[in-house]
Amino acid sequence: MSKVLKWFTRDSFILPIVAIIMGLILGGIVMLIGGYNPIEAYSALFTKVFGDMYNFGEAVREMTPLIMTGLAFAFAARAGLFNIGGEGQFLVGMTAATFVGVKFAGLPIYIHAPLALIAGAVFGGLWAAIAGYLKAARGVNEVISSIMLNWIGLYLANLIVRQFLLLKGENRSVDISDTASISLTWLSELMGNSRVHMGTLIALVMAVLFYIYMWKTKQGYEIRAVGYNPNAAEYAGMHVNRNIVKAMFISGMLAGLGGAFQVLGVFQYQTVMSGSPGTGFDGIAVALIGLNHPFGVLLGALLFGTLTYGSAGMSFAADVPPEIIRIVIGSIIFFIAAQGIVRWVLKPFYSKRKKEKVL
Repeated sequence: MSKVLKWFTRDSFILPIVAIIMGLILGGIVMLIGGYNPIEAYSALFTKVFGDMYNFGEAVREMTPLIMTGLAFAFAARAGLFNIGGEGQFLVGMTAATFVGVKFAGLPIYIHAPLALIAGAVFGGLWAAIAGYLKAARGVNEVISSIMLNWIGLYLANLIVRQFLLLKGENRSVDISDTASISLTWLSELMGNSRVHMGTLIALVMAVLFYIYMWKTKQGYEIRAVGYNPNAAEYAGMHVNRNIVKAMFISGMLAGLGGAFQVLGVFQYQTVMSGSPGTGFDGIAVALIGLNHPFGVLLGALLFGTLTYGSAGMSFAADVPPEIIRIVIGSIIFFIAAQGIVRWVLKPFYSKRKKEKVL
């Protein structure tokens, strides 16, 4: 019990919570300046999400891809890598899952759905491994290479849909086979017939496996060591370049799996997109809110998904523009990044706690 209480009083837990509160307060101030009622707006936001099971289920569905892209960024960050290419990896994984879902029709469901998920994960991983290899072998900055791969991934996805999967007369692919779907009828009915799916359960498992791999295995220790200090890791006999490629591959697998979840569990087809959906970039924000820890990512996705989905209720019920929610999210990330401001706010609390310890 004392260990649990100690964890809840650690800076790694307190600072993000205070940053979230400060972000919400700043958002409220912006609403007041704009002539809106912040109490009414936030009430409408949370009513939209938690008012009934259908909307709660849809909010959970909104959080699922954010968990995966957040985990993807956090995994690479633990290796000292800034994987800004989660968007492209998400799209490549989505396209691979769509291709398998359409072209391998006729397979039994217990083979088809897992095969489509595996394809999404593997191709997302291979897409990220390109940036990892360029970093390890040629010293190319992964930020530059991965952000360029985002655009290539978008156009490649559109090319594949147009050339091999296009539904005649439409700007989308043909529907994936029912045997590739990861929808769960019992879960959907439990959540008010919302579009929740098996991917949510897998995402939770992935967060647990992330933690076990990163903090309980030798390979995870090596990846973290490379992230802390690659020179020291190499001196200790660790293969730095191999760990860079491995970390990017696993990171891309997580993002690609998130893309597969979307097409197999929500849309059931893939459109020809004029622009990226932004899920990979939102995952960066989720990971930063969660301080690049897998369980922190879950909480970050919960917050981000609640604010994003609930902003529709804020707009309809309180007439507040949904863009204000982006200001709130940006403010939260700002305060998490600028922890000196948060520590200054908490300074009286820390001083009081030190005096109590002395007494």
